[in-house]
Amino acid sequence: MLKLLELTSFDEYVDFLDHKASAKEQQEFVNALTTNLTRFYRENHHFEHLVKQVGQIIASPNQLRSNGKPRLRIWSAGCSTGQEPYTIAMCLMQHYPQLKNWDFRILATDVDTQVLGKAARAIYPEADLEGLSANQAKMFERVGDGTIRVPANLRNLMTFKPLNLMKNWPFKGPFDAIFCRNVTIYFDKPTQTKVFERFAQLLGDEGYLYIGHSENMRAETIGFSLCGKTIYKRMSGTKGRVAA
Repeated sequence: MLKLLELTSFDEYVDFLDHKASAKEQQEFVNALTTNLTRFYRENHHFEHLVKQVGQIIASPNQLRSNGKPRLRIWSAGCSTGQEPYTIAMCLMQHYPQLKNWDFRILATDVDTQVLGKAARAIYPEADLEGLSANQAKMFERVGDGTIRVPANLRNLMTFKPLNLMKNWPFKGPFDAIFCRNVTIYFDKPTQTKVFERFAQLLGDEGYLYIGHSENMRAETIGFSLCGKTIYKRMSGTKGRVAA
Protein backbone atom coordinates (compact mmCIF):
# COMPACT_ATOMS: atom_id res chain seq x y z
CA MET A 1 0.00 0.00 0.00
CA LEU A 2 2.83 2.42 0.82
CA LYS A 3 4.53 1.74 -2.51
CA LEU A 4 1.26 2.17 -4.40
CA LEU A 5 0.72 5.59 -2.79
CA GLU A 6 4.40 6.53 -3.14
CA LEU A 7 4.75 7.02 0.62
CA THR A 8 7.93 6.36 2.55
CA SER A 9 6.70 5.63 6.09
CA PHE A 10 3.71 4.43 8.09
CA ASP A 11 3.47 7.86 9.69
CA GLU A 12 2.88 9.33 6.23
CA TYR A 13 0.24 6.68 5.58
CA VAL A 14 -1.59 7.49 8.84
CA ASP A 15 -1.54 11.18 7.92
CA PHE A 16 -2.87 10.30 4.47
CA LEU A 17 -5.75 8.30 5.99
CA ASP A 18 -6.59 11.13 8.39
CA HIS A 19 -6.54 14.01 5.92
CA LYS A 20 -6.48 12.94 2.27
CA ALA A 21 -7.91 9.47 1.80
CA SER A 22 -11.26 8.98 0.12
CA ALA A 23 -13.95 6.84 1.75
CA LYS A 24 -12.97 4.03 -0.64
CA GLU A 25 -9.30 4.25 0.37
CA GLN A 26 -10.23 4.26 4.07
CA GLN A 27 -12.39 1.17 3.56
CA GLU A 28 -9.53 -0.58 1.73
CA PHE A 29 -7.37 0.05 4.80
CA VAL A 30 -10.02 -1.46 7.08
CA ASN A 31 -10.38 -4.49 4.79
CA ALA A 32 -6.62 -5.06 4.85
CA LEU A 33 -6.52 -4.81 8.64
CA THR A 34 -9.29 -7.23 9.60
CA THR A 35 -8.85 -10.89 10.59
CA ASN A 36 -11.34 -13.38 9.13
CA LEU A 37 -10.81 -16.82 10.65
CA THR A 38 -14.12 -18.70 10.63
CA ARG A 39 -15.76 -21.99 9.69
CA PHE A 40 -19.19 -23.62 9.62
CA TYR A 41 -20.51 -24.87 12.99
CA ARG A 42 -17.64 -23.27 14.91
CA GLU A 43 -18.27 -23.54 18.69
CA ASN A 44 -21.23 -25.76 17.96
CA HIS A 45 -22.60 -25.62 21.53
CA HIS A 46 -23.85 -22.11 20.72
CA PHE A 47 -26.00 -23.37 17.86
CA GLU A 48 -27.31 -26.27 19.95
CA HIS A 49 -28.35 -23.80 22.65
CA LEU A 50 -29.97 -21.48 20.09
CA VAL A 51 -32.02 -24.35 18.66
CA LYS A 52 -33.43 -25.09 22.13
CA GLN A 53 -34.25 -21.44 22.80
CA VAL A 54 -35.99 -20.97 19.45
CA GLY A 55 -38.01 -24.09 20.22
CA GLN A 56 -39.26 -22.31 23.35
CA ILE A 57 -40.09 -19.20 21.32
CA ILE A 58 -42.08 -21.31 18.85
CA ALA A 59 -43.99 -22.94 21.71
CA SER A 60 -44.72 -19.64 23.44
CA PRO A 61 -48.24 -18.20 23.20
CA ASN A 62 -46.76 -14.69 23.49
CA GLN A 63 -44.76 -14.53 20.29
CA LEU A 64 -43.89 -11.07 19.05
CA ARG A 65 -45.61 -10.60 15.69
CA SER A 66 -44.81 -8.61 12.57
CA ASN A 67 -47.24 -8.15 9.68
CA GLY A 68 -49.46 -10.81 11.23
CA LYS A 69 -46.70 -13.43 11.37
CA PRO A 70 -44.65 -14.66 14.33
CA ARG A 71 -41.37 -12.74 14.35
CA LEU A 72 -37.79 -13.99 14.86
CA ARG A 73 -34.69 -11.79 14.56
CA ILE A 74 -31.05 -12.83 14.96
CA TRP A 75 -27.95 -10.68 14.49
CA SER A 76 -24.55 -12.03 13.51
CA ALA A 77 -22.20 -9.16 14.40
CA GLY A 78 -18.81 -9.66 12.78
CA CYS A 79 -20.12 -12.25 10.33
CA SER A 80 -16.92 -12.43 8.24
CA THR A 81 -17.43 -14.55 5.09
CA GLY A 82 -20.84 -15.78 6.23
CA GLN A 83 -20.27 -19.18 7.80
CA GLU A 84 -21.77 -18.11 11.12
CA PRO A 85 -25.11 -16.67 9.90
CA TYR A 86 -25.56 -19.50 7.41
CA THR A 87 -24.94 -22.06 10.16
CA ILE A 88 -27.62 -20.33 12.24
CA ALA A 89 -30.05 -20.56 9.33
CA MET A 90 -29.21 -24.21 8.61
CA CYS A 91 -29.64 -25.31 12.22
CA LEU A 92 -32.95 -23.53 12.71
CA MET A 93 -34.54 -24.45 9.38
CA GLN A 94 -33.45 -28.06 9.76
CA HIS A 95 -35.07 -28.34 13.19
CA TYR A 96 -38.04 -26.04 12.60
CA PRO A 97 -39.18 -26.03 8.94
CA GLN A 98 -42.29 -24.11 10.05
CA LEU A 99 -40.07 -21.03 10.29
CA LYS A 100 -40.57 -20.62 6.54
CA ASN A 101 -43.99 -19.23 7.48
CA TRP A 102 -42.55 -16.80 10.04
CA ASP A 103 -41.18 -13.32 9.67
CA PHE A 104 -37.69 -14.72 10.23
CA ARG A 105 -34.63 -12.64 9.32
CA ILE A 106 -30.90 -12.78 10.09
CA LEU A 107 -28.92 -9.54 10.08
CA ALA A 108 -25.25 -10.17 9.26
CA THR A 109 -22.79 -7.30 9.61
CA ASP A 110 -19.06 -6.77 9.33
CA VAL A 111 -16.71 -3.82 9.06
CA ASP A 112 -14.91 -5.52 6.12
CA THR A 113 -16.81 -5.00 2.86
CA GLN A 114 -14.77 -7.60 0.97
CA VAL A 115 -15.81 -10.45 3.25
CA LEU A 116 -19.44 -9.28 3.08
CA GLY A 117 -19.29 -9.69 -0.69
CA LYS A 118 -18.08 -13.26 -0.28
CA ALA A 119 -20.78 -13.93 2.30
CA ALA A 120 -23.52 -12.68 0.00
CA ARG A 121 -22.29 -14.95 -2.83
CA ALA A 122 -22.48 -17.92 -0.43
CA ILE A 123 -20.02 -20.02 -2.46
CA TYR A 124 -17.32 -21.95 -0.57
CA PRO A 125 -14.66 -24.56 -1.31
CA GLU A 126 -15.88 -28.12 -0.92
CA ALA A 127 -13.08 -28.63 1.60
CA ASP A 128 -15.19 -26.58 4.04
CA LEU A 129 -17.36 -29.69 4.48
CA GLU A 130 -14.51 -31.49 6.25
CA GLY A 131 -15.41 -32.18 9.86
CA LEU A 132 -19.15 -31.77 9.30
CA SER A 133 -21.61 -34.59 9.87
CA ALA A 134 -23.51 -36.06 6.93
CA ASN A 135 -26.63 -34.37 8.25
CA GLN A 136 -24.89 -31.00 8.28
CA ALA A 137 -23.20 -31.43 4.90
CA LYS A 138 -26.43 -32.34 3.09
CA MET A 139 -27.71 -28.79 3.55
CA PHE A 140 -25.32 -27.51 0.85
CA GLU A 141 -25.69 -27.56 -2.93
CA ARG A 142 -22.81 -29.20 -4.83
CA VAL A 143 -21.91 -26.86 -7.67
CA GLY A 144 -19.69 -29.44 -9.38
CA ASP A 145 -16.48 -27.43 -9.75
CA GLY A 146 -15.03 -28.14 -6.32
CA THR A 147 -17.31 -25.64 -4.62
CA ILE A 148 -20.50 -25.75 -2.59
CA ARG A 149 -23.25 -23.18 -2.23
CA VAL A 150 -25.77 -22.32 0.45
CA PRO A 151 -29.30 -22.91 -0.95
CA ALA A 152 -31.44 -19.96 -1.99
CA ASN A 153 -34.05 -20.48 0.74
CA LEU A 154 -31.33 -19.88 3.36
CA ARG A 155 -29.63 -17.06 1.47
CA ASN A 156 -32.97 -15.27 1.31
CA LEU A 157 -33.11 -15.06 5.11
CA MET A 158 -30.01 -12.85 5.18
CA THR A 159 -29.51 -9.11 5.22
CA PHE A 160 -25.81 -8.28 4.84
CA LYS A 161 -24.73 -4.80 5.89
CA PRO A 162 -21.37 -3.08 6.52
CA LEU A 163 -21.16 -1.91 10.13
CA ASN A 164 -18.49 -0.63 12.48
CA LEU A 165 -19.51 -1.65 16.01
CA MET A 166 -17.88 1.45 17.45
CA LYS A 167 -20.10 3.77 15.41
CA ASN A 168 -23.86 4.31 15.11
CA TRP A 169 -26.09 1.26 14.71
CA PRO A 170 -28.91 2.18 12.30
CA PHE A 171 -31.49 -0.32 13.59
CA LYS A 172 -33.60 -0.76 16.71
CA GLY A 173 -34.35 -4.44 17.33
CA PRO A 174 -35.39 -6.22 19.40
CA PHE A 175 -33.31 -9.28 18.57
CA ASP A 176 -33.98 -12.72 19.97
CA ALA A 177 -30.28 -13.57 19.82
CA ILE A 178 -27.02 -11.82 19.00
CA PHE A 179 -23.81 -13.57 18.01
CA CYS A 180 -20.62 -11.53 18.46
CA ARG A 181 -17.83 -14.06 18.70
CA ASN A 182 -14.12 -13.29 18.77
CA VAL A 183 -14.74 -9.71 17.65
CA THR A 184 -14.35 -7.63 20.82
CA ILE A 185 -10.99 -9.23 21.68
CA TYR A 186 -9.52 -6.46 19.53
CA PHE A 187 -11.19 -3.71 21.62
CA ASP A 188 -9.95 -2.21 24.88
CA LYS A 189 -11.99 -2.95 28.02
CA PRO A 190 -14.05 0.29 28.07
CA THR A 191 -15.01 -0.22 24.43
CA GLN A 192 -15.90 -3.87 25.06
CA THR A 193 -18.16 -2.87 27.94
CA LYS A 194 -19.89 -0.20 25.87
CA VAL A 195 -20.55 -2.64 23.02
CA PHE A 196 -21.95 -5.30 25.37
CA GLU A 197 -24.21 -2.70 27.02
CA ARG A 198 -25.55 -1.71 23.61
CA PHE A 199 -26.22 -5.37 22.81
CA ALA A 200 -28.28 -5.63 26.02
CA GLN A 201 -30.40 -2.66 24.90
CA LEU A 202 -31.15 -4.33 21.57
CA LEU A 203 -32.07 -7.77 22.90
CA GLY A 204 -35.68 -8.59 23.62
CA ASP A 205 -36.91 -10.19 26.83
CA GLU A 206 -35.28 -13.61 27.25
CA GLY A 207 -32.77 -12.69 24.52
CA TYR A 208 -29.32 -14.29 24.39
CA LEU A 209 -25.82 -13.09 23.56
CA TYR A 210 -23.20 -15.54 22.29
CA ILE A 211 -19.55 -14.47 22.53
CA GLY A 212 -16.22 -16.09 21.67
CA HIS A 213 -14.20 -18.44 23.86
CA SER A 214 -11.45 -15.82 24.17
CA GLU A 215 -13.82 -13.13 25.42
CA ASN A 216 -15.27 -12.42 28.84
CA MET A 217 -17.37 -9.71 30.43
CA ARG A 218 -18.64 -8.56 33.80
CA ALA A 219 -22.08 -9.86 32.99
CA GLU A 220 -24.19 -8.63 35.90
CA THR A 221 -22.88 -5.08 35.69
CA ILE A 222 -23.97 -4.61 32.09
CA GLY A 223 -27.34 -6.32 31.96
CA PHE A 224 -26.58 -10.03 31.47
CA SER A 225 -26.46 -13.24 33.48
CA LEU A 226 -24.15 -16.11 32.55
CA CYS A 227 -26.17 -19.20 31.67
CA GLY A 228 -23.68 -21.40 29.80
CA LYS A 229 -20.21 -21.50 28.32
CA THR A 230 -19.84 -18.04 26.70
CA ILE A 231 -23.66 -17.75 26.62
CA TYR A 232 -25.35 -14.80 28.32
CA LYS A 233 -29.01 -14.05 28.93
CA ARG A 234 -30.40 -10.54 29.04
CA MET A 235 -31.47 -9.82 32.59
CA SER A 236 -35.08 -8.85 33.21
CA GLY A 237 -35.38 -5.17 33.89
CA THR A 238 -32.68 -4.22 31.40
CA LYS A 239 -34.09 -1.46 29.26
CA GLY A 240 -34.79 -2.68 25.73
CA ARG A 241 -36.05 -0.98 22.61
CA VAL A 242 -39.17 -1.26 20.52
CA ALA A 243 -39.60 -3.54 17.52
CA ALA A 244 -38.52 -2.39 14.10
